[in-house]
Amino acid sequence: MGDYRRDYRRIADRIADDIAGGRLKPGQRLPPQRAFARRRGIAPSTAGRVYAELVRRGLVVGEVGRGTFVRAAPAGPVGQALIEAGAAGAPVNLELNYPSAPGQPELLAPVLAPLLRPDVLAEALLPAAATGTAPAREAAAALLATPGWRPGPERLLFTGNARQAIAAVLASLVRPGGRVGVEQLTYPLVKEIAARLGITLVPLAGDAAGLLPEAVAAAHRSAPLSALYVQPTLHNPTSLTTSHTRLLQLARLVHDLDLPVVEDRIWSFLHAPGDPFAVHAPALAHVVDGLSKRVAPGLTVGFLVVPPHRVAAVADAVRSGGWSAGRFALEAAVRWAAEGTVARLVEAKRADAARRQRILAEELAGFAVRSDPRAYFAWWELPAPWRADTFTAAAAAHGIAVTPGPAFAVAPGHTPDAVRLGLASAPEPDLRRALRTLAHVAARRAGDRIAP
Repeated sequence: MGDYRRDYRRIADRIADDIAGGRLKPGQRLPPQRAFARRRGIAPSTAGRVYAELVRRGLVVGEVGRGTFVRAAPAGPVGQALIEAGAAGAPVNLELNYPSAPGQPELLAPVLAPLLRPDVLAEALLPAAATGTAPAREAAAALLATPGWRPGPERLLFTGNARQAIAAVLASLVRPGGRVGVEQLTYPLVKEIAARLGITLVPLAGDAAGLLPEAVAAAHRSAPLSALYVQPTLHNPTSLTTSHTRLLQLARLVHDLDLPVVEDRIWSFLHAPGDPFAVHAPALAHVVDGLSKRVAPGLTVGFLVVPPHRVAAVADAVRSGGWSAGRFALEAAVRWAAEGTVARLVEAKRADAARRQRILAEELAGFAVRSDPRAYFAWWELPAPWRADTFTAAAAAHGIAVTPGPAFAVAPGHTPDAVRLGLASAPEPDLRRALRTLAHVAARRAGDRIAP
């Protein structure tokens, strides 16, 4: 028994036998890893290795925020044909969403070359302050500017990426136990950040025009909110952009409530020339942006534009959290912005997103898909009787990863039967093949594909 418990592969073999023998059914959820570890009398780390081994063998699929499910088995000649079609190419990950423009490395490389000179590199490898450098502040202010807004360089702070920027702002605004209002569907990493900071997220209702002011007011009356986190431009996952009228209504409300706002604009570069919410609430809005989508995820910088009286507090949070940007990344960002590289990448990615949206419209015509023709993602409300978890597992059976809707839900009971499709990362032929396969899967009855 001791050897069996120590060898995670043997445990994985037993689970694999249960799947092959029908004792574990397609779509069935495995216990949480800690519960699995307790039942088996093994360490949680060993349980993690067992689950990872099952994923590696293609026997289960892990869903963000939902759990681990047995993958769907082939069902009949149509199902088999679809699996064979999926197997004809590489697996397609529509969870990842990092856009890359054609020729992107060639555009970026010339700027990096001068940084590798020993005298320049010595300077670039020094630690960076939260306030960055004067050239970085000027470059970021110009990069983030819109027709109706240009942030003052003195309001700029820098982090390693946009996620760290969100964490720093929330840490500076909200004490542990505090409440932050968010859209009912929100960026999953915000849920993780809130959990680490001990913050309670309060889901707020919205409509086709954006977040409802009356929902914000009601939540604040129930128990005061410390801040509001919103994505008014190309909301992830729905791609909704808040209307101008609604922005004005929200601005009046947060002013009356003196309620700070964290405005996430990470996808806004695709939506030119929209102005940020900060135009309407400059004393309350903290703008978060970054380079990961505009440029590349591997060498990125997070931007923060904060009200003047908040600069010191947010900078302290950046330092204490260890979220400062790397000096090398800052120097690269300054050069990419100054030489027009970022602007060229933005234009290329706008064109790329439009092409991918056309593929989406062609392959999922007739389905309830919500998206913006400028966005790199789409929100697919699945046809009955599909559920988000079973459809995600069925998609994985064809080598396609999608993000289940509940990963974005703030309220535990709010589990939309939808999936988010990330359009940015897969090559266009693979994207088309994956969407076509998913359309075939969705058109079949759920009971034919996966056990309820």
